[in-house]
Amino acid sequence: MPACSDTSQILEQDPPELIVPAIGAWPQFSPPLRIGVMASGSGSNLEALYKATSEGCLEASLQLLIVNNPRCGARERAERLQIPCQLIDHRQHSTRESLDHALVSAFRAADVEAVVMAGWMRIVTPVLIDAYAGRLINLHPSLLPAFKGLDAVGQALATGVRIAGCSVHHVQADVDSGAVIAQAAVPVLASDDAATLARRIQRQEHRLLPWATALAGVEWRRKGQAFVQG
Repeated sequence: MPACSDTSQILEQDPPELIVPAIGAWPQFSPPLRIGVMASGSGSNLEALYKATSEGCLEASLQLLIVNNPRCGARERAERLQIPCQLIDHRQHSTRESLDHALVSAFRAADVEAVVMAGWMRIVTPVLIDAYAGRLINLHPSLLPAFKGLDAVGQALATGVRIAGCSVHHVQADVDSGAVIAQAAVPVLASDDAATLARRIQRQEHRLLPWATALAGVEWRRKGQAFVQG
C-alpha cells in the first residue's frame, strides 16, 4: 500500500508504472466518507481500500460490503477485517432490476453515501445508477475507453498494445463508458501472458482505487458537505 504522500509517480522497479493524476496530498473529509463496496471475486481491492483507511490515507468508513457469490474471497476478507458484509445472491433475483433494488435498499439501510464497484461481475441498471447518481464508481482493468467489457486483459494482449493498465470511472448505463477519474498504466512485456499482465495490473489497481475514491469524494462533498484540502 502506498504512503499517504506519493509524488514520485515512478515505482522503484523496472519497468515503471504511472498513475494519473499523480498520488499526492490526500484530501481530508469531515466527516469521513461513508462508502459501500460491491465485489464478486477475491476482494483484494476491498482490502486495498481497507488498508488505505486504516493507514489514514483515505478518510472513509467502509459501511457495507455486498457480495453476490456466497463463496467469494471478498466475503472471507470482510469477515477477517471486520467489515460489515451482506450476501445478495443474483441467482435469487429474476431480473437485474430486482437485484439492484435489493442493493439500493441495503446500502441505504447502512447509511452509504457513495458506492465503489471493486470487481463486481454483474451489469448494473438505472435502478442503482440513479439511486447513487454521480456517486457510483467502478474499477476496470484497461485504459478506458480501450477494451471495455469482459476479458480486458485478453483483449489487450490480442490487440498487441504496448501499454495496458486500469481505470476508475463513473458508472453510467453504457458499460465502461462513464467519465474517467484516474488511470494507472503498465507496460506490456514481450514475455507477458494473461496471468502475468493481470498480476501487474492488479498491483496498480490496489494503488489506484483508494486514490481515485478520494478524488471522487472531493466532488461528492462539494455538493453540501465540508471538504478540507490536506
